[in-house]
Amino acid sequence: MTAEIEVGGARLRLLPERAAYLPGAGWLLVADAHLGKAASFRRLGVPVPAGTTEATLARLDAALAATGARGIVFLGDLLHSARGRAAATLDAVARWRDAHAALELTLVRGNHDRHAGDPPPSWGVRCVDGALRLDGLALAHDPEPRPGAYVLAGHLHPAAVVGRRGPDRLRLPCFHFGPAVGVLPAFGAFTGMQVLPRGPGDRVYAIAGDAVRAL
Repeated sequence: MTAEIEVGGARLRLLPERAAYLPGAGWLLVADAHLGKAASFRRLGVPVPAGTTEATLARLDAALAATGARGIVFLGDLLHSARGRAAATLDAVARWRDAHAALELTLVRGNHDRHAGDPPPSWGVRCVDGALRLDGLALAHDPEPRPGAYVLAGHLHPAAVVGRRGPDRLRLPCFHFGPAVGVLPAFGAFTGMQVLPRGPGDRVYAIAGDAVRAL
């Protein structure tokens, strides 16, 4: 189950796959995929699970199938680090890209992208700095207000707390919309989360399984 809101004069569909869809543009918005993060940790000797890149790509496939998007805009931190550019990671993404050759891919560079470097040219990703403007929206990585636009961004990996205290209390990924900035949940299968302060009038939508619910 999805949810829909309007921001910056545009309709936005919130997906349980931790992405958002702009029907007017045909774009899927994905923040903080952090591809190669687990490989980066393993290269540092940290024993973390394998298979997170495949899980992230499978989630992308599910979001594309649910929306029929013609393009994806990555709101920063597509690759986690230079250490994460392992052969297995690059090969998995290359195979995924070959299966979606007609898809338009754009990366709004984030802080991790500046250290990891741009994706390989064979992935066919257009890379931009700052923010990508679309009518009344600014698609960015850093969740900072911008004059004349509503900002959709990532970087913070927002979470919502639901349930009572104790064992029934959960932290769930969420979409967090303030008066001038909306923050998307981290998309990657191996990312952390943090609960953001909720101001007056903020709208928060938690992701619980295959549903997006307003809190």
